[in-house]
Amino acid sequence: MTYTTKELIAAFIARDLQDGENVVVGANLPVPRAGVLLAHLHHGPNMTIGLSATQTNLLKEPVLQPFKYNRDFRAARWAESYMQHHETFDSPKLMSDVFFVGGIQIDQFGNSNLIGVGTDYRRLRFRGPGAIGTTTMTTYTKRYHLYLNSHDPRVLVERCDFITAFGWGRGGADARTKLGLPGGGPKYCITPLCVFDFEEETKRMRLRSVHPGVTVEEVLARTGFAPIIAPRVPETEAPNADEMEILRQRVDVEGVLRS
Repeated sequence: MTYTTKELIAAFIARDLQDGENVVVGANLPVPRAGVLLAHLHHGPNMTIGLSATQTNLLKEPVLQPFKYNRDFRAARWAESYMQHHETFDSPKLMSDVFFVGGIQIDQFGNSNLIGVGTDYRRLRFRGPGAIGTTTMTTYTKRYHLYLNSHDPRVLVERCDFITAFGWGRGGADARTKLGLPGGGPKYCITPLCVFDFEEETKRMRLRSVHPGVTVEEVLARTGFAPIIAPRVPETEAPNADEMEILRQRVDVEGVLRS
């Protein structure tokens, strides 16, 4: 059975999600979105999924709409309700279980940066899109996953130039509780080469698995810091036949994950 790295990652994400969870995916994250939809259709009939702030359940939909970009503005125009942002995020009852966030920089303690690259915010070498809600969403969620489209020393850095989503600060299992942050922090950092998790005491990134065909040495050469390496690093588990059938026949009919 052949599969792409994107399909592999989608299956990995799906396996971390449980039935009944409230899972939120931001805009323009097709691989995490595919993983969430796969979990929903495979083993999570009671999941509530938020796709760009639209809470929904898609279990009975035979084929899901294309999801590379969020282009259908009719959902907002004909909406039956709207959200008071400050009221929503002040309520612990509305905290999500899982969220996903990317970054132009992510450091060894899971802090992420969407502001830009450079020491002077007035003269950035590279300007990002800004926090776009990730500061709030990564605070009011029980756990979140960092997701990257590329694995490069310029992206995976020892220390972020700016922080838009606070992960584990400068390390330590109490880094978030000392600041009174209610959420559980980042659980994984998922890249095209591997999956990192966070060591329990220091909260430094630890190499959890490498994708098929990738070596530990390749990961280290393309990472801008020294992650913790276990004595044995397994391969990321491949998607099974049921997962591939759902991905290709219901979730990703257009082949976004195969492009």
